[in-house]
Amino acid sequence: MIKLYNTLNEISLNQKVYIKELNCKGNIRRRLLDLGLVKGASITPVLDSPTHNPRAFFVRGTLIAIRNEDANLITVTF
Repeated sequence: MIKLYNTLNEISLNQKVYIKELNCKGNIRRRLLDLGLVKGASITPVLDSPTHNPRAFFVRGTLIAIRNEDANLITVTF
């Protein structure tokens, strides 16, 4: 079986992907949408913290940090 979609926390550094879906509700969904993580937006992991949590992502011209538990809720496609 071929896996077509990954979650954001599975993406390697400097690999550009596109947001397919946010799999969350409530405040966390609103926060992610406010940061520009909308369907079709490109996002690239660019930095890992020493503990690998959080990771820094480049999205819409801005560098943002997203915790792994939140990145796991974001489905992406290549």
